[in-house]
Amino acid sequence: MLLLIVAVLATAIASPWLVLRAGSRGFLALAVVPLAGTIWVAAQGPTVLDGGTLTEVHPWVDGIGMDLALSMGTLQWVMSLIVLGIGALVLAYCAWYFGRSDAGVPRFAGVLVAFIGSMLGLVLADDLLLLYVFWELTTVFSFLLIGHDPGRRASRRSAIQALIVTTFGGLAMLVGAIVVAHGAGTYRISEILADPPVGTAVTVGVHLLLVGAISKSALLPFHFWLPSAMAAPTPVSAYLHAASMVKAGVYLVALLAPAFAGVAGWRTVLLTLGLATMLLGGVRALRQNDLKLLLAYGTVSQLGFLVLVLGVGTRSTMVAGLGVLVAHALFKATLFLTVGIIDHSAGTRDLRRITGLARRMPALAVAATLAAASMAGLPPLLGYVTKESVLVALLDVAQEGDGTGMAGLSGWVLLAGVVVGSALTAAYSARFVWGAFGNREIHGAGSEHDAPAEVHPPAPGFVAAPVVLAALTVALGFAGGPLTTLLEQPAEGFPAGVHHPELTLWHGVGTPLLLTVLALAGGALLFLAREPVARVQTRLAHDWSLERAYRGGMRLLDRSAVEVTGVVQRGSASAYLAIILLVVVLLPGSTLLRGLDDVRVRAWDTPAQAVVGVVIAAAAVLTVRSRRRIRAVLLVGVTGYGTAVLFVLHGAPDLALTQALVETLTVVVFVLALRRLPQFFTDRPLSARRHLRAVLGAAVGAVTGGFLLVAGAARTAEPVSTALPKQALEFGGGGNIVNVILVDTRAWDTLGELSVLVAAATGVASLIYVSARGADIRRVHDIPYPAGVTKVPTGPGRRAWLPGSRTMAPEKRSIIFEVVVRLVFHTLIVISIYFLLAGHNDPGGGFAAGMTTGLALVVRYLAGGRYELDEAAPVDAGRLIGAGLSVAALSALLPMAFGGVVLQSAIIDVPIPLLGELHLVTSVLFDVGVYLVVVGLVLDLLRALGSHIDRDIKRTRRETEAAAA
Repeated sequence: MLLLIVAVLATAIASPWLVLRAGSRGFLALAVVPLAGTIWVAAQGPTVLDGGTLTEVHPWVDGIGMDLALSMGTLQWVMSLIVLGIGALVLAYCAWYFGRSDAGVPRFAGVLVAFIGSMLGLVLADDLLLLYVFWELTTVFSFLLIGHDPGRRASRRSAIQALIVTTFGGLAMLVGAIVVAHGAGTYRISEILADPPVGTAVTVGVHLLLVGAISKSALLPFHFWLPSAMAAPTPVSAYLHAASMVKAGVYLVALLAPAFAGVAGWRTVLLTLGLATMLLGGVRALRQNDLKLLLAYGTVSQLGFLVLVLGVGTRSTMVAGLGVLVAHALFKATLFLTVGIIDHSAGTRDLRRITGLARRMPALAVAATLAAASMAGLPPLLGYVTKESVLVALLDVAQEGDGTGMAGLSGWVLLAGVVVGSALTAAYSARFVWGAFGNREIHGAGSEHDAPAEVHPPAPGFVAAPVVLAALTVALGFAGGPLTTLLEQPAEGFPAGVHHPELTLWHGVGTPLLLTVLALAGGALLFLAREPVARVQTRLAHDWSLERAYRGGMRLLDRSAVEVTGVVQRGSASAYLAIILLVVVLLPGSTLLRGLDDVRVRAWDTPAQAVVGVVIAAAAVLTVRSRRRIRAVLLVGVTGYGTAVLFVLHGAPDLALTQALVETLTVVVFVLALRRLPQFFTDRPLSARRHLRAVLGAAVGAVTGGFLLVAGAARTAEPVSTALPKQALEFGGGGNIVNVILVDTRAWDTLGELSVLVAAATGVASLIYVSARGADIRRVHDIPYPAGVTKVPTGPGRRAWLPGSRTMAPEKRSIIFEVVVRLVFHTLIVISIYFLLAGHNDPGGGFAAGMTTGLALVVRYLAGGRYELDEAAPVDAGRLIGAGLSVAALSALLPMAFGGVVLQSAIIDVPIPLLGELHLVTSVLFDVGVYLVVVGLVLDLLRALGSHIDRDIKRTRRETEAAAA
């Protein structure tokens, strides 16, 4: 099962490339994977029908007890067939739905296939936390699919609305999952259902789980997000309504019902909200002229019906509810795919502009009519079989209670509500068929918006998917016996009811048949009286709704954010910093008073440390006293170099090397940036507030020093550092403890820090670069020669060194510096490579090597300007950073190919003739990734703060000279 999920998700990764190469017909190839999955799942049918359960458990996050636990019983088997089977048909349908000129189709293909894989993982998950992971993945992918066209405001707004509503429910569900798992002592769903926990906390947890299910399945009060999601392309709507997302909540209710239907409030919540949603959706569907919106509100109604039936919690309602779930998947997918074909062929979904399509699309008309009839509950279709079984089961509840305690008034009210909802369903089903395929006169033909739509017939392949689904709806209507045998297995967790559950075309003459006739007759009357009904609905129309309340709440939130931001964000960086530091001093700083008694301070180990400390302190004081920016930067550099000297005196050469390299590059970057800033910090007279700032600065320094002293004096156990030298050699294969920690022991942290570096570089690029990063790379040979100037060819094989310096004005060149650069550049590159390879045992490593290479690029830039920088590194810094992160990630995953775990290192000793033995540790590959990221980051900073500022200065000078002339 895990392999099947991985195969679908891997197909999602390859989907954009395939569709980009093959066009929309690439969807046919993509459909092969879920089709093969459908066949494999169907092949497991004999095992499932015999009462067996397929299970897989793969350890994942042991620290929180989270496993890749998968399980396939009857319920999961049925849902997997729906998810994969309808997913395959929808993907094949997309081959005709999208054209060559449609934008964003490759990305759409990848997201849709990933959506299928996520839904498959959701129904197979046997771990509550894993279920939540896939639950939120469906939320994210549905957000991307609904917002497929970011240029349309409706798409953006609907996608955000769906994301916010379902994420809110998902977070509530996560809390509920943790509470229930804590009560059960396990996150394994099968174990929780086998031995359900009890207690007040568990009851609260179950209701939080229901919040997630209700929000996902668009029940009141969260129903409004689903009709808005119709901004998505029709294939998304078909899959969203029939096989995924909204069915996730229904699946969760069906999964939990055998164990928790008796929990206090379960039936009250689900039956009340389910019935209200069924009626509201049905009434709203009768008002719609857009065929897609009509079906959307119909789905809202049907979801309320499904949750109601499954929430009753009896053996008969469970069997009937699962039958309705299958029937709904078939007829709703058929109808949505039909709407997509009509929209493509007629250019509209407005039933007021469509007429006579039955003659032009007879096969589609038959398929859609059968699906609508199944939705209305007409025999001999599957919809009738399952709805009749629902009425039989609810009649048992009303008359006998059937173990629910609802015998009497509450049971009869529930049954009556379902009959009324069924009448509404029959009415809007008839409205759909009449609106889509009826032959009637179109009024107001003189108007562009009311004129009849021009129709072209669809391709046979386009119609294939709805025809196949409609055929299944008819065939399964005669398969009540096998369906009963299959679907009663998930219901065995309930006690036996008044009658044995049965899905059949004929339950005999009795009350259920009479109720069916009443519902169909009521639906027919509502349809025939559609104009008076429409006038009544118009008369009763009002402006308030839950969607309006949601939008009002979002506007209030936005306005509140603006007002709060206006109060606390005054545009003063110094004020922000002062508030932050003041809080640090007052809150955590106040706790220092109780811990200073145990502090024992030793001033220094050697007098040299005292001398260096005095220099650092003096430089710090002079920095804050300096009014010139450049002087302050250089004095800050003194404090940094002084810190490096302290590291040396403490016997930490690796830290000293890194500190010195970072400080050098920092000073260079500061100096480059200062070229566009005034010489002095301010030209205004110093204010009295400087004394307050000085006091705050001194307080922060005292508090920070106090933190360090108290933390150092609070040690009670033996430090772990005493065992590090031995463990670094035995487990990390290196003598450089710092480097082993970074690339082996704490490699996960380092990988996260690399990601932060990449994010920082991306932020710098977005602030500095107007165009793409690599668009500004220009080498010397790209510079056009002025008119009348010809290039003097050089001798064969001769290449100029430092060619960029020739582009600089003579007064800006330094021959001595250029000669020095010729000597040191290659030396720095060689040293950086040595640091990279030797860093596992000696001072160095990927970070130090990257900084050394960055300094080599700095000297080339200083000697020859921006063109020389591009000569030295004619590569896009973004690609270099991305390559480094990829190398680090691949080196982390590589051990898994050899049976190891993520980031596991291997020690390899390679004998080299004449030179001896090469001690190689595979974590050096991770260091290579670090090296590339650091080099890319330095190159990005040099281009942003060096080359770009050079260009701006030159442009400003030209504009000034032109203005003066």
